[in-house]
Amino acid sequence: MGASRAWTTRGCRWLGAAGSLGVALGGWAVGTLPAHDPWGLWVPHGPAVRAAGYALAYGGLTVLLVAWWLYGRAGASVRDTLTTLGWWTAPLVLAPPLHSADVYSYIAQGAMVLEGHDVYSVGPSVLDPGGPGGDAAASVGGHWTDTPAPYGPFFLVLARGVAWATGGTIVPAVLGMRLIALGALVLIVWALRNLAREHGRSESAALWLGALNPLLLVHVVGGVHNDGLMTGLMLAGAVLALRGRWITGSALIGLAVMVKSPAAVALLFVGVVVGRAAGGPLVRRVAKGLLAPGLVAGAVAVAATFAGGTGFGWLGTQSVAGRIHTALSLTSDLGLGLGELLRLLAGTDPDPVKSAVQNLGLLVALVLIARLAWLAATGRTEPVRALGPALLILVALSPMVQPWYLLWATAVIAATADGGRALGAVTVLSAALVYETQPSGSTPPYGFVLAALACVAGVLLLRGERAAGARGHLPGQRRPAGATAEPDVRTTAR
Repeated sequence: MGASRAWTTRGCRWLGAAGSLGVALGGWAVGTLPAHDPWGLWVPHGPAVRAAGYALAYGGLTVLLVAWWLYGRAGASVRDTLTTLGWWTAPLVLAPPLHSADVYSYIAQGAMVLEGHDVYSVGPSVLDPGGPGGDAAASVGGHWTDTPAPYGPFFLVLARGVAWATGGTIVPAVLGMRLIALGALVLIVWALRNLAREHGRSESAALWLGALNPLLLVHVVGGVHNDGLMTGLMLAGAVLALRGRWITGSALIGLAVMVKSPAAVALLFVGVVVGRAAGGPLVRRVAKGLLAPGLVAGAVAVAATFAGGTGFGWLGTQSVAGRIHTALSLTSDLGLGLGELLRLLAGTDPDPVKSAVQNLGLLVALVLIARLAWLAATGRTEPVRALGPALLILVALSPMVQPWYLLWATAVIAATADGGRALGAVTVLSAALVYETQPSGSTPPYGFVLAALACVAGVLLLRGERAAGARGHLPGQRRPAGATAEPDVRTTAR
């Protein structure tokens, strides 16, 4: 490794570590602090400390983004990138929850399962304020206090284990859930590297976009979202399916569905892998591809449900998140706008209009996803490569969209895409969406302004690099013919 390049990689690593440390330190003052912490560690502070906290948090976030962008263009080996990932992750491990209160819902729901409550019919408000999980329930965001759990039994079993081991005490319970998130990050790293190999892509480039991504660090490590676990299991299942171990792969995707249901999209594309690999008549191949992975995943779902003791109520709570309006959902925004317009013009109830537009959006998403599966089945694209755009379509047309939902598609695209619009889109959106929520978890109007500015800056930077004829690799670009697995791969953008 040349001295100048080594310094560039090392400099970006230190710069990003400083940014991550700023995000973590700022979070101690302005993160998503619990309503009550009996240990007195994560507690509110005065105006001066809060002002300093916001400066540290947003300044650190910007420094982290700059370091990430530069790192992707400086060139780094896989070992360098993994080391950098460790440096950038470490400051966030002991921080309070950042940019979301969802982890408190996880802990409270785990305590509910532990106490025998039906998490699929009632919300965390049923917990005794003075009992295990009471502090977590009091810290849950207002929308979710009386909302049943939209998560699968496998994840709730993990949350129950954390609640049991920690007694629901806030700090150790959050750190316990963060250990699960860190395990998910390790699984994502493993899957990214293997998917990149399967598709002839640069491993370090895949890691840069799929794991070193600030959106993932902030929301999976800092915010402790279970989307990381869902994504890791889904990717691992895809890797195994590509290697011919489709039964184990389908089982892992079944577990991913038992965390969050959108992972079920991956079963369609694993089915394409299975069908294309099967011998015999066309009807047999199609039947095996359509049915076999789903049957395996279904068996895993049933087993997880019985093992968890939570019942099958999760089948009826998958749409509860759609009741909460998020400004990032195009179909919800459009439905709300049309509904309000009709209310003003004709005095009609806007809710049915909004619901109809949301359902239409999901229908369009299903049609487009089916089209991608057909293209994969007929050999015009690779099945797992088609999964990335499919997940991106699902996110774009869902009735509820949060910034971290982009990570579902980003990880797949990072390891499989050979350039193109999807790769550029998730790169720029990853940089922009980290600004959409405050460290405290709220979504202020200025968050959208910052996100828009970051998006414009990202687009201009990419266009400038392409106009200047910059050579190298966009994340996931194909390696030159004959290249071997790289100990020393550059990840510069074109």
